Amino acid sequence: MIAQRAQEISPFHVMDILAQAKRLEAQGRDIIHLEVGEPDFDTPQPIIDAGIAALKSAKTHYTPALGLAELREAIANWYQTRYQVAVSANRVVITPGASGALMLVLGALLERDKKVMLADPGYPCNRNIARFVEGQAQLIAVDGSDNYQLTAEHINAHWDDDTTLALVASPSNPTGTVLSRQQLSDLAAAIRAKQGSFVVDEIYHGLTYDGIDTPTVLSVDQNAFVINSFSKFFGMTGWRLGWLVAPEQYVPIMDKLAQNLFLAAPTVSQYAALSAFNSDTLAILAQRRQLFEQRRNTLLPALQSLGLEVKTTPQGAFYIYANCSALLNERSPDSMALCKYWLQKTGVAVTPGNDFGNNLAEQHIRFAYTTHEQRLLEAIERIKKSGN
Repeated sequence: MIAQRAQEISPFHVMDILAQAKRLEAQGRDIIHLEVGEPDFDTPQPIIDAGIAALKSAKTHYTPALGLAELREAIANWYQTRYQVAVSANRVVITPGASGALMLVLGALLERDKKVMLADPGYPCNRNIARFVEGQAQLIAVDGSDNYQLTAEHINAHWDDDTTLALVASPSNPTGTVLSRQQLSDLAAAIRAKQGSFVVDEIYHGLTYDGIDTPTVLSVDQNAFVINSFSKFFGMTGWRLGWLVAPEQYVPIMDKLAQNLFLAAPTVSQYAALSAFNSDTLAILAQRRQLFEQRRNTLLPALQSLGLEVKTTPQGAFYIYANCSALLNERSPDSMALCKYWLQKTGVAVTPGNDFGNNLAEQHIRFAYTTHEQRLLEAIERIKKSGN
């Protein structure tokens, strides 16, 4: 018999779209992929070279559960150089992707039937992993008026006796919005007043636009938990490597959980990531950030020209979350139907809002600008010709 917790975890709707897209490609169709949140750039060559060198040196054995000491130190140095924030390497935990970090945090902090407060729309794994550890997701509807982010006012209005932590993402998925230093400080103060824990997903740090600064929450709250990853900015999706910064008193429990849940993050990936912070790699990544910003600047007005409404300009990540109400009709009565129609009719694959929560999900679509500008414009032309 399948456990109830497993049955209650919702699948990624985008994976159904992706599977259909792959079937169409196998039939010879040309598909423009705007659905999956994976950069189209390959891992920077210095990181690949470091991984090859690690393999040639037979660095293929387990590392400590908390990760390579050298990599933990490199990440601590990154906080000092990037944010001017002092973080002890002892607080850094290396994990198999950001998902591994999220599992550790929710496993350590969320009791059975207790709640983690989340923005709706938001990244689906947050609520699903909460359910997996027998907790509950407390979804708070957000919209353009609050920049699609939880605020201190939300904390004060919705926190109850069962709420134990709040999790925000900056920049966010699916909306690409960013929390300012003051907003992070206000959230931290509100959560502290409730004697709760504050968790911030910072996996899209480095991918911000219009000169916007993205402060780490550790600049305003050293007791916050930070989830980050080498996947997005550093372009290491398939290497499955992330990290967690936890208050020092929580590191022993994170160590124990890591030992039991995954033993250690991939060894070769850890050695490769030691090259992620060198000047050659960072120069490559800076160029890629500029290209993402150009793509956003191309795609946003093009989507608006189709009749899609974008309530707030995305300031980071590589997503645009758009209201598609004006394009719905009897043939495509909701965002899922519209996504499937576009895929079959035009060969353009995008993600329905159903993946990101309940709040007006059937009226929203996420576009990932993870392909080059010519393909983005081609996608728009195909949709225009389809008659929506």
